[in-house]
Amino acid sequence: MGQKSDLEVTARVENSGGIQASLAGRYATALFELAREERQLEAVGTSLATLRESLRESADLRALTTSPLIGREDALKAVKAVAASMGLDPVTAKFLGVVAQNRRLTQLPAIIRFFNLLAAAHRGETTAEVVSARPLDDSQVAALRSSLKSRVGRDVAVDLTVDPTILGGLIVKIGSQQIDGSIRTKLNNLASAMKG
Repeated sequence: MGQKSDLEVTARVENSGGIQASLAGRYATALFELAREERQLEAVGTSLATLRESLRESADLRALTTSPLIGREDALKAVKAVAASMGLDPVTAKFLGVVAQNRRLTQLPAIIRFFNLLAAAHRGETTAEVVSARPLDDSQVAALRSSLKSRVGRDVAVDLTVDPTILGGLIVKIGSQQIDGSIRTKLNNLASAMKG
């Protein structure tokens, strides 16, 4: 019975978010299913968080994942070295090898995001995609989670992205609802109102 509810949750996420409709979504779903079968969801989630942070901070890693000039074999060797140096779990390390072999490293950020959505749904959480102008510290994330939990009535996983072009404030998307409190949008609205 527990397995049926897991499948229902996964199906609901796939249908509502269209995860299966994209290439990255299919890779994320495959990784999620494998991690769940191997009882490694937490380890894979931790490895993907480490990888995501490294993609944000390391220009070399970003170049490895985005450059069309790096051949399949070189990318595979580099990914194996990166996985070992980061201490990624075996499931994630092997998955990265498959992604590199298939020349899909450009899809990594989307794969990580979709995996996090599937894992949050599996845990019974709602996921909020949050865009901020600069990184939020742990206390700000905790306050945001608490505020969102009181709004939606259940635990909320926060998927953070930094976009300096919003100038300040936050953009929060939960399912089909979006709360845009960015300064950029407020300025655009003000400019529109002033035009007439």
